Amino acid sequence: MTARSDDRGGGPGPSRRGEEQTASDRDDQGCRASAGQVGVGSLRSERTWARVSLGLAVLAVGVLLAFAGRRSVWLLVLTAAAVVVGVAVAFWFLQQQGVLRWVALALGVGVWVAVLVVLVAAELLWVGVTAVALLGAAVLAARTALRPDRSSTELPVVDVPPARRPFLVMNPRSGGGKVARFALQQQAEALGADVVLLDRPHTDVQQLARDALVAGADLLGVAGGDGTQALVAQVAADNDVPFLVISAGTRNHFALDLGLDREDPSRCLDALRDGVEARIDLGDINGRPFVNNASFGAYAEIVDDPAYRDDKRGTTLAALPDLLSGRRGAHLVADADGLVVDGAQAILVSNNPYETSELAGAGRRARLDRGALGMVAIRVGTARQAVGLLHGAHRRGLVQTQAQRVLVSSDAPTVPVGIDGESVHLSTPVRCTVRPGALRVRLPRDRPGVPPLHGRLSWAALWGLAAGRPQPAPPVGESVTP
Repeated sequence: MTARSDDRGGGPGPSRRGEEQTASDRDDQGCRASAGQVGVGSLRSERTWARVSLGLAVLAVGVLLAFAGRRSVWLLVLTAAAVVVGVAVAFWFLQQQGVLRWVALALGVGVWVAVLVVLVAAELLWVGVTAVALLGAAVLAARTALRPDRSSTELPVVDVPPARRPFLVMNPRSGGGKVARFALQQQAEALGADVVLLDRPHTDVQQLARDALVAGADLLGVAGGDGTQALVAQVAADNDVPFLVISAGTRNHFALDLGLDREDPSRCLDALRDGVEARIDLGDINGRPFVNNASFGAYAEIVDDPAYRDDKRGTTLAALPDLLSGRRGAHLVADADGLVVDGAQAILVSNNPYETSELAGAGRRARLDRGALGMVAIRVGTARQAVGLLHGAHRRGLVQTQAQRVLVSSDAPTVPVGIDGESVHLSTPVRCTVRPGALRVRLPRDRPGVPPLHGRLSWAALWGLAAGRPQPAPPVGESVTP
């Protein structure tokens, strides 16, 4: 994979991105010391966590030196080698087929069995386990110390009067039947809402929403999956009416990033009687809306397979060897505001950037009103690249950035795209844009809020914080290129 900039004045590094950042972005990213970490009591707490983290790391080293002595060096080397081999064979397992795949699996298991046997024979098993546990605790404490202040993830809201004629669409099949389980229809109608159940396939939810507005509805809402949420949200944005999210889907990523209750969707209905309102961004991909993300490449190809619905694991394992080797799937080229990424195996374009510290997990967005798309493009062609991505010494296969527009082109006339979890085929080139502040979301005044994000691990920032010198947070969506 190659990454280059079309700007003649320089490469795709921080200088180009720095010129494009808005003033609010710079305030959010560069003023952590004043607005994020130096709130009342905040600096003291973060300094404590930083010192705890460093203390645990020192204690881990002390345990090794005290109980393993000179053997601590080869213990560290052995563990590091096992991790490297484990990641490499995991990649080979995904890349190979048939007998070679199972040989790779056996090798991966055998490596860790061998490590355990060596540690037991040397009577160092408890030392290794204790040191690893202490280091793990040190990392958790560090990420707690470096996490952004909770106020930086809070959307600005305004008070609003209750809706007079709310119109809600509810999918009774979403989330395993949450609409019936939580009596959402009955509760909404008791609050004066007009409710329509999507009990027939292929119902045009956007036309239902348009008809409701013509009939006098002053709020639109959805109890269902994020794909249905996006379709109705587009109608709400186009007509500048508030939109209500009811977390009745399976995963409810959109509701999570809005700080709504995902365990009890009926709490979202409180917004009909005591609500506040915020303005957020809405993604657009070839004229189709998305509230979370659009994925290209490996994931989209796998989800597009008809067999995926009945056998997700088997379909994924069967497809990955050809996808990783380039024998299957279209050749993709992404252009993010001039930063060109050629030959990525997977591309994820999101409505607002995902936090880099959460990339290895489910992925979360701290804010939905930054006015930018996030893009992550990845290509891992060898085991060496897979290992490099893990420990950060080699990032040639990863590009992460933010942009106003992402254009994905291909040598194929159409490509599969996963839009908010739903597979569709779009004509190339595929144009992704963002509509800043286009959507008015109605939120219950009393809601859980966005869960606190972990900070990106930076030992330099940790040392500074422990010494009482807070460091500016790294920019969200920072691009990583060769």
